[in-house]
Parts: sequence; C-alpha cells; structure tokens
Amino acid sequence: MTSIYNFKRIAPVPDAGDFLDIVLSKTQRKTPTVVHPGYKISRIRQFYMRKVKFTQESFDEKLRQILEEFPVLDNVHPFYADLMNVLYDKDHYKLALGQINTAKHLIDAVGKDYVRLLKFGDSLYRCKQLKRAALGRMATIMKRQKDSLSYLEQVRQHLGRLPSIDPNTRTLIVCGYPNVGKSSFMNKVTRADVDVQPYAFTTKSLFVGHMDYKYLRWQVIDTPGILDHPLEERNTIEMQSITALAHLRAAVLFFIDLSGQCGYTISEQMSLFSSIKPLFANKPTLLVVSKIDACTLDDISPEERSLVEAAAQEGTEIAQLSSYLDRGIVETRNLACDKLLQQRVEMKLKGQKVANVLNKLNVAQPGRRDTVDRPAHIPEAVAKRRKYDPTDPERRMLERDLEAAAGGPGLYNIDLKKNYMLASDDWKHDVIPEIMNGRNVADFVDPDIETKLAELEREEERLEAEGLYDSPQEEEEEDVEEKRIRDLARRIREKKQIIAQESRINNVNRATLNAKQKAAASTSEDFADHLKRLGLDAQEAESTAGRVGRKRGRSESRDPAVVLARSSSLAARAVSVQRDRSVMGLKDARHKASSDRKRDMSQRRFAVTGRAGESDRAISVKMPKHLYTGKRSIGSNDRR
Repeated sequence: MTSIYNFKRIAPVPDAGDFLDIVLSKTQRKTPTVVHPGYKISRIRQFYMRKVKFTQESFDEKLRQILEEFPVLDNVHPFYADLMNVLYDKDHYKLALGQINTAKHLIDAVGKDYVRLLKFGDSLYRCKQLKRAALGRMATIMKRQKDSLSYLEQVRQHLGRLPSIDPNTRTLIVCGYPNVGKSSFMNKVTRADVDVQPYAFTTKSLFVGHMDYKYLRWQVIDTPGILDHPLEERNTIEMQSITALAHLRAAVLFFIDLSGQCGYTISEQMSLFSSIKPLFANKPTLLVVSKIDACTLDDISPEERSLVEAAAQEGTEIAQLSSYLDRGIVETRNLACDKLLQQRVEMKLKGQKVANVLNKLNVAQPGRRDTVDRPAHIPEAVAKRRKYDPTDPERRMLERDLEAAAGGPGLYNIDLKKNYMLASDDWKHDVIPEIMNGRNVADFVDPDIETKLAELEREEERLEAEGLYDSPQEEEEEDVEEKRIRDLARRIREKKQIIAQESRINNVNRATLNAKQKAAASTSEDFADHLKRLGLDAQEAESTAGRVGRKRGRSESRDPAVVLARSSSLAARAVSVQRDRSVMGLKDARHKASSDRKRDMSQRRFAVTGRAGESDRAISVKMPKHLYTGKRSIGSNDRR
C-alpha cells in the first residue's frame, strides 16, 4: 500500500477533440502515406492493416497512461482515499476511470475486428473503406468519453494543488472552531504562510508546514474550522479536518478561545471537543488556550473554568499561548512534540521488532585478569573541584558565563589560544606564519635551528673580520669588462644591419632573364642609336647607363653612408608608387562611383535573402520533415 502519493506527476488529460488530433496526427506522421492500385493486393492490405494497428496502439497507450497515473483508491493510504472521497465523490471518480477503461477495451476490440476484415479485402477501395470505418468507430468511442476526460482533468488540477502529506511521519494537527488562532500558531512555528483574517472559515483546505525539533523533521497540518453538529451535516471544508484527525497518527492540538472573539462560547467549544474526542483515541492530545493576551483562565467564571479543567482531569494537558505577544508558543510546541515522541517510542517497544534488535545488542563487561585491584583513577584536581552551581558567586567561570558577561552570542568571541602551554604566556597570541617567501614554514622546522643559526652568525663574523667582503677593485674590473662586452655586441648588431640593408638594395626589382630574353634585350648602344634617330642628344643617357652598369668595388658598395642613402631613396620611391587598391583599374571618379553603386546593389540582394554571398546555399530555418517533404512510401521508421 502506498503511504505517500505524488499527485503532481500526473500528466494533463486532453479533451476528446485534442485526444483525436494527437492520435490521428501521430498515425499520419509515423506510418506510410503512399499506396497505388498497381500494388499487389497483399501489399495494399498490409498498408491499411498497419494504419489500423498503429492507431489502436496509440489510443491504448494514451488511455493506459491515464489509468496508471491516477491513483486507485484501494491501493493508497486510507487518508488519501477518504480525502478524495470527500473532495470528489469516490463513486463518481471510480465511474470516470471505469469508463476510460471500457473505452480502451472497446478500441482494442474494434482494432482487432477490422484487422481481421482487412485480411480479406480484395481491392484498394474496399481496404480503404475498412480503414476509414475502423478509425471512425475509434473516434466515435473517444468522443463519447468527453465528460469523463473533462472530469478527470479537473480532478488532476485539484489534486496537483493538494499539499504533500506523509501519513507516517511525525505530525502535529491543529484543530478547533473557526477563528480561534490556529493559522497564527501555524505561521509562528513553521515556514508556512497561511492567510490570517478576522473572520471565520479563512482556511478552506488543509495546509502543511514543516519545522525542526530535536534534529528531526516535523510536519504541522492546519485544518479548517469545525462546527459542532452531526457528522452528516458537515460540509466539505469540515470533512477535510475530520479525515485528517481520523487517519493520521499525530499529536492533536485542540484550540479554544476564552475571550469569545471567535463568536462561540466556551461551552460550545468544549462541547465540540467532547463530540470529536473519539477521533483522538490513541493520540496525544493537548488542549491549547489561545489569545491569553485578551482573556486567561483566571478571567472567566468558575462554571466555565470547570468545563475546561474537566478535560484536564480526563488526561488531556492544558497549554496557554498568545500569538500576538509571542508567549507560550515554543513551550506548547515542545510539549506536544515530546508527548508524540514518547508515544512513538512506547509503541515501538511493544512491537515485535524490538526483540530482534535487543538480541543483536551485547554489552561487554570486562573481567579481572588477575587478583590485583585496579580502581578508577580520579585526578586530585578533579576530585577537589566543587560541583558547578550557577547560583554560587564563587563558582568557576565557564565559557557560557563569559559569553553572558560579554553581551551574549554574536558579541563574544571565544579565545582558543588562552589554554596554550608555552614557556612564556606572552607567546600565546603570536602570529605564526604558515607560508613565507612562497615556501611552507612547516617544511623547514628544525629543533636545532637556533644552534645552527648561531654557528652561521659566528662564521659570518669571522669572514667579515678576515676582509672577505672588502674587494671593491674586483667589482670595478668586472664593470669594465661587462661594459666592453656590451659595446662589442652593439657594434656587431650595427654591422649586421648594414649588411642586411645592402642585400635588400641589391636584390630589389632584379628580374632574371632566360637566354632568349637576354638575346632579345636592347643594349645601351641600341638605346643611344634610337635617341639619335629621333634627333635628341644621347650623351647624357650614355653616361648614366655607364654609371649604373659599372660594378662597384667591395669597399665602395659597403660604405655605410652610401648604403643608408640608397636605402632611404628606395623607401621614398616605394612610398611614391603605392596606389589605392579601391581605384585600381578605374578611369575616373565617375567610373568609381558607378562601380560602388553596383557593388552595393549586389550586397543588398544577398542581405534580403539572408545569404553571405553567391556561394551561400544554407537553409537557416527548416520545416519538420513530415510537413516539408512529399508523400512517403512503405519503409522503416527507425530514423525517427
């Protein structure tokens, strides 16, 4: 039997129309959709039999899911069964699930019958009509379940809003007349946020809060108010409280209001306590007097007080509290929790499992190994120590006494170093470094470190007296040598730069010609003859050609001044011949403007279609394949 049920895991129940759309759409997507009259009749029959079988299995799967997820009242805890009976009417709930179960069996029978008929189909038309008839009958059966599906969806939504109550855990139940302070107490002891209003029946359903006591988890249930009338006259709100009181093993806190602010007299409240007391059988019960800030037991008449005290004579303890003044709330909670824990322990001791546990326990008693007595040794300081008495002004001060003297928790910080046993008390609060210079200090702890340090200091003094550190002349010689090396390195780098620049100048724009090109190439004499035929003076051109073509000596070509001058001239020419690549190949500004306009038009076309360029063939958004492609033939669905 399930003790706790998670109603929030129940899937939504679609209505009849949505149910049909889901199943038929799934059939259309997951089964072949192409058949031709030219196919063999066996292939045509198999095509339509597959349609009918798949539809029947889809209906069966969805309906079985509904039947399995909704709780069966006979398999859940009696508290949940009675609570569902109070809220939804057990008969109506069972009838709805029964109709769903019947519809499932009818659809299974229709599917089997029409699959049997399709085996004898002799044409495409006849097989198609049988398939349509089968799906039509299944759809008709589901349409008739419209009311049951709608009712189950409403039940599911309401079940999802119910609190999760564990019937077997430690529980406190708060009950009583409306507006007697139950929800205020609930908000004080738990993290729940129950609505509190100055009128009756503010709480219309069960509310659950959780708290911690003695390192245990507790649940506190706030029940709706109960009125004093026969059981058959109580409404749904009151019956929820009765159900919780009847089935949950918990401590019961019955609240009464002596001030009359709730609208009911003390005699009416005690009459209700007496009428529902049979529900408290075998449960720890506490009579809680609330709103003592307005009225206490001493303020009421002797007759009314006798009614309240009569409950205490019958074994019910009385507790008083005020949620407005925050008085007595913790004491009432602790008293109820202790009574419930004591009862649970007594029930376990009466059970059969205790004997099995006790048989496994064995307390070993050490025996004497010889005739020598070895009494327990108590240190003399402990034996002379007086027993701690908080009222004794000469008592020894404990940490809690020091804490109270220093201002209480949050203001007092305990000194963990005051009990250190060191050679000097002044060392107790010294800061001990753990990491120094990137190293763990604990790795270098040596008990003889002081002796070794003294030896090192004596050796250092001896070396200093011998003049080991008095050698400034050697340092000056080292500085001179280092300066000479640096100057030599600088000259080497300058020489390498000059050689590299000379190489770049000699190799720039030097084209290599093959034998045929060299034979066809014009010489300086050909160029001079050409100028003379044009009537120009060729003497300057011949001198320039001779000067350029003359091979320089090694010393002349590597002269630093000449190399630097030629490199600067080459850099100037390189800058002067650079052109803007965006205008290369264009005649003028008008031609460039036309080119830019055509380029912008081409880019705009790609931007509209969302493409990066002419080669972009990607499709960014695709439709589902069963909607995007054409009809499918008979084949495997494994890819899905």
